[in-house]
Amino acid sequence: MSTTPEARVIRILAVDDHPLLREGIAAVLAGQTDMTLVGHANDGAEAVESFRRLRPDVTLMDLRMPGMSGIQAITAIRAEFPNARIIVLTTYAGDVQAAGALKAGAAGYLLKSLVRRELIETIRAVHAGKRKVPPEIASDLAEHFADDELTEREIEVLRRVAAGTSNKVIAAELDISEGTVKTHMKSILPKLGAADRTQAVTIALKRGIFDL
Repeated sequence: MSTTPEARVIRILAVDDHPLLREGIAAVLAGQTDMTLVGHANDGAEAVESFRRLRPDVTLMDLRMPGMSGIQAITAIRAEFPNARIIVLTTYAGDVQAAGALKAGAAGYLLKSLVRRELIETIRAVHAGKRKVPPEIASDLAEHFADDELTEREIEVLRRVAAGTSNKVIAAELDISEGTVKTHMKSILPKLGAADRTQAVTIALKRGIFDL
């Protein structure tokens, strides 16, 4: 029995808490005869529920949403549906964000600024079972592949440094000594290749280790 054209249409779920972005995706997909937008979700929890109900071929997933994050949603969906094909759409180019998404099971990573130019090609590639990551992000991933990761405590310390908090206050907030705060900073600087606290914060923000 021959396959009908409709059976080959790629069914897509869009997950993003910004209506304008979802409308933009719908507009891009509208001109494609081999794709259809079957639904959208506003956050991670809704994404998991929508995936169960709709079983899309490809899911477009934002990373930063209220409640359950995109990475948490990817992890939850892939745990239940190991073959789920998910593309991250984000404004953040940091390699740490990208690495986290790919580790969680995303097959594609696309910056929102490139949606109109590259979304269709990325969807087709991921639907075909390929991975698709922009060259500049792939380059950053490779550059930092062997880097020592910051520990959770080091990230907590640096996040507070970014907020302008003194070592004394950081120590009080984390219930550690001021000397331990300084020890954490001594460990953070070489891991990030930073010369001082300010540069460490700048690098951490650029790489997506945390955001303000």
